[in-house]
Amino acid sequence: MLAMLEKIVKLARNKLLYNKKTISLAESCTGGLLASILTNKSGSSGYFLSGVVAYSDRSKEILLGIPAKTIAKYGAVSSNVAKLMAENIRKKTGADFGLSVSGIAGPTGATKNKPVGTVFICLSQKTKNICLRFSFQGSRQYIQKKSAQQALRLLCAHLSQ
Repeated sequence: MLAMLEKIVKLARNKLLYNKKTISLAESCTGGLLASILTNKSGSSGYFLSGVVAYSDRSKEILLGIPAKTIAKYGAVSSNVAKLMAENIRKKTGADFGLSVSGIAGPTGATKNKPVGTVFICLSQKTKNICLRFSFQGSRQYIQKKSAQQALRLLCAHLSQ
């Protein structure tokens, strides 16, 4: 999977630079992995504006402006919260794209309706938001890497449009 992740990262970087687009991230279960892989090459300041790791509910409220009522109603791992994470980071930083990941990487934290491996990924642009739900199986590290990979796939698909 590492080779596939490196390939999709290179594609995302190239597309962001070619299209002169910028991105900011709001990460939870990936713990900064997306920001790390998007900025590990020189020149990333040409497209990368900001990355926030908002792991706790409180940090989602303080850093990303997610209402406590929304978290209480839908849960931190939900399309509603992931959408607001992506939208709010995009708006706060002035990026062309906001990308968020919120999920349960495990091995703890699961509920009946949201087992380990449940991940919501949302891409926000000025005109639309796309939120997808994934169900991954594997170790914590596998779920984090797979989440990062799928987030970058979503970004690349919309950079082509």
